[in-house]
Amino acid sequence: MNTKNLKKLEFDKIREMLAKHAATEGAKELALSLMPSDDIDIVVRNQNRTEDAKRLAGQKGNPSFGSVRDISSACERADKGATLTPRELLDCAGVLRSARGLIEYIKSDRIFDTSLDEVFDRLIAKKEIETRIFKAVISEEMIADDASPQLLEIRQKIRKTNSKIADLMQKYTQGGSFSKYLQENIVTTRGGRFVIPVKSEYKNEVPGLVHDTSSSGATLFIEPMSVVQANNELRELQSREEYEIERILHELSTLVSSVSSIIVHDYENITYIAFVFACSELAYEMDAVRPEISEKGTVLLEKCRHPLIGKKAVPVTIEVGGDWSMLVITGPNTGGKTVSLKTLGLFSLMAQAGLQLPCERASVRVFDEIYSDIGDEQSIEQSLSTFSSHMVGIVSILRDMTDRSLVLFDELGAGTDPVEGAALAMSILEEVLLSRALCAATTHYAELKAFAIEREGVCNASCDFDVDTLKPTYRLIIGAPGKSNAFAISKRLGLPESIVERASGYVDSGNRSFEAVIEKLDKERYELQAEKDKAAELRREYEQFKREAEEELKRKLGNAEKEAETARQKARQIVDSARATSDFILKQLDEAKRAKDSSDFGEKLAQSKKNIKGSVHAYIESNKTEEKEDDYVLPRPLKKGDDVEHRSLGSRGTLLEDPDKKGNVTVQMGILKTKVNVSQLKLLSGTSVGEKNKLGSEKSYRKAVAKSFSPTLDVRGMVGDDAVFTVDKYLDEAIVAGIYSVTVIHGKGTGALRAALWGYLKKDKRVEAFRAGQYGEGDYGVTVIELKHK
Repeated sequence: MNTKNLKKLEFDKIREMLAKHAATEGAKELALSLMPSDDIDIVVRNQNRTEDAKRLAGQKGNPSFGSVRDISSACERADKGATLTPRELLDCAGVLRSARGLIEYIKSDRIFDTSLDEVFDRLIAKKEIETRIFKAVISEEMIADDASPQLLEIRQKIRKTNSKIADLMQKYTQGGSFSKYLQENIVTTRGGRFVIPVKSEYKNEVPGLVHDTSSSGATLFIEPMSVVQANNELRELQSREEYEIERILHELSTLVSSVSSIIVHDYENITYIAFVFACSELAYEMDAVRPEISEKGTVLLEKCRHPLIGKKAVPVTIEVGGDWSMLVITGPNTGGKTVSLKTLGLFSLMAQAGLQLPCERASVRVFDEIYSDIGDEQSIEQSLSTFSSHMVGIVSILRDMTDRSLVLFDELGAGTDPVEGAALAMSILEEVLLSRALCAATTHYAELKAFAIEREGVCNASCDFDVDTLKPTYRLIIGAPGKSNAFAISKRLGLPESIVERASGYVDSGNRSFEAVIEKLDKERYELQAEKDKAAELRREYEQFKREAEEELKRKLGNAEKEAETARQKARQIVDSARATSDFILKQLDEAKRAKDSSDFGEKLAQSKKNIKGSVHAYIESNKTEEKEDDYVLPRPLKKGDDVEHRSLGSRGTLLEDPDKKGNVTVQMGILKTKVNVSQLKLLSGTSVGEKNKLGSEKSYRKAVAKSFSPTLDVRGMVGDDAVFTVDKYLDEAIVAGIYSVTVIHGKGTGALRAALWGYLKKDKRVEAFRAGQYGEGDYGVTVIELKHK
């Protein structure tokens, strides 16, 4: 697409808005270089991916991308055998870590397949190489002691040698006989060797090697002979340390080289995934919807809002490409004509770039080019007036447009004689009609209003204006030409009525008649719109009444079915209980019959009678319990905060208020609030509804938690107990959200808060492992926690 047209329609500002949501530098570069596509398959694919990223973000939250940097040049250098710097190695490991995190993100808590799956499937994790680099390289300036056994041994020897030198230096600095020869009782270094500052007049009193002098010459920096050997050992060890670090870096660079193609492809795919999620974030910000895409369908933007105006934009509906292929928009200045024109062009560009549109419903075509003649491009250098500059652009448009193009004209034919300008405008629009391109044009010419009425395939539209307030309403009305309000506005602003009437007499009678017809049409349109609004309101009321009646009927049928089922269960219980009782009585009679001739017959008979009475009594009591449940009476009046159970539904909740005079009360049941009568409630004692109620279904609850869940928790400023309590709740939410790797920011400080948290995490059975942050994660100011999978 022509970059000049993109800028006229302010697509570059949309790219800047998109770039603000990009999580990585690479994604930001993709956003700023985004271009619309004229291939319908690519457009549909990009729209699918934006929609799926939006669904994933709503279900699981946005994935974490870390601080991913471009590693292409580093991998290329590694392939050529170069030794990478610690910074480059950390960047390569960071890409592998992000790739592993994204693989876990898409696989955990999977509910639906997406068009992004093929991009996620291209990611390859190399955890052993990632771990090896992060274990060896702590930061850009520091290699870990355990990067290799040799390095560990060398550094241990360096520490011992430093300690030996410090002991030898103490006799010079700790108030001994040499103290009077020193400028200061300190040890410093020159050329990597430990020295002491000796006054120049005492240089012969301290035998050793002079390494430097002060600028004044009053101080000599001398290495005492007693530490020369130790300093020599130290320099040798430092040289060995540098060599070993270089060897380690080369070894790690060779590892990177072995998987360089994987790392580069991971970086490219991570960058693209971050870009798609930036598109979804922009869609959330604009409250946008996915448009329907076609090659020859109607372009319909229902209640669309220009994204650069924001929430204060008045929604307008624009339609072109169905019964008409051309829209002629008229209306007063500052009424919104140009904004409507730009909205049509900009929304088409956004849709073809894979972005969603801020409107209630949208369907768009895929254009091969969007041409626009908007704004004044007069040039002193090229001797072009306003009219000439417009005509140069129009000539180019008429030459290049096709039946797949969208053409936008702002104030067509302006800047010259009105009669000739109107004639030229009609001829140009006729040419566009013949080419079968879609077109929208704004104008003030009455001739073009008539042209739109007379020509098939052309529709009038107007930007509404309130003459009483002298303010535009910014509403676009399809099907009606705009009326000139110059006389009405002038009169309203105080121009003498005699001047207005005289001016009206100068207007051609044909134009006066045309304006009168438009005024009559406007009046009828307002009346029809009022009737339509009234009918719509009545329909809404009817739909609401119908919906409430159906819900009430459904509720009553549901209650009746529940009551019937309860009655059936009770009947079955009574029958089962009666059968069990009768079986028991018969069994007791059989035993009594068998014991008739025994010596203790009387005792056994008495015991059988007692057993039978007990069984019958239990049966009666069980039925009484059932009856009592039906005739339940509240032990006391209910009050705000009571935990209750709905007797019909079995749902539990908490009273949000005291009952009113009729006994009605609002109850919080999970995520729902409902109004019920106290006669339907049973008081619970000692029961925590918060513990036993679940917020809706498990899926909806997990979705709600995941949408708001952040993989990072900041507890800086909290005391130990408060931080532990907050982390405990946070880990519960992480498991519910399906996130098994989280980061807690506690800061470095004195280390007390970190110690308290680590002591707690060691005992928590949900925790698989935890560690201090690595370079790029926050070092010892953060703790990374790995949770056990269910």
